[in-house]
Amino acid sequence: MSNQKIAPFLWFENEAEEAVNFYLSLFQDAKILSTTRYGKEGPGPDDAVMVMSFELFGQEFVALNGNTQNKFNESVSFYVKCHTQEEIDQYWDGILNAGGQTLACGWIKDKFGVSWQITPPMLTKMIADPDKEKAGRVMQAMMKMIKIDIQKIQDAYDGK
Repeated sequence: MSNQKIAPFLWFENEAEEAVNFYLSLFQDAKILSTTRYGKEGPGPDDAVMVMSFELFGQEFVALNGNTQNKFNESVSFYVKCHTQEEIDQYWDGILNAGGQTLACGWIKDKFGVSWQITPPMLTKMIADPDKEKAGRVMQAMMKMIKIDIQKIQDAYDGK
């Protein structure tokens, strides 16, 4: 366990182990920290995964098989800061090719319903630029995108 005081807790119906394994295959330096299984007392099947703690980029997450009908929605998402188009393509394509669903403006939902923002930090900086014309061009360019294209964002910022 890490010394982190707060960690996202993801409540899956019965796919926690599958989701954790997918995230470990997608993100470098990811690892499982611990796995707790149900016993004969339940409430889940004996020896099935109950809780898994895992780490992505040094951030601890917890996944629970909670047998719930509650679903994830876009009001909570995980922002993956990508500094190159190759990074964006890797994470975006990895999520999409594993049953993900595209949203807009760099947002994508994985097959488990968890939302991710696969975007470069430069985008936020450019949208907040004090030059309102530059910021406006970047915002207009981004609003037309599904997956973020760094070159098109840069071109909009530069007025090309």
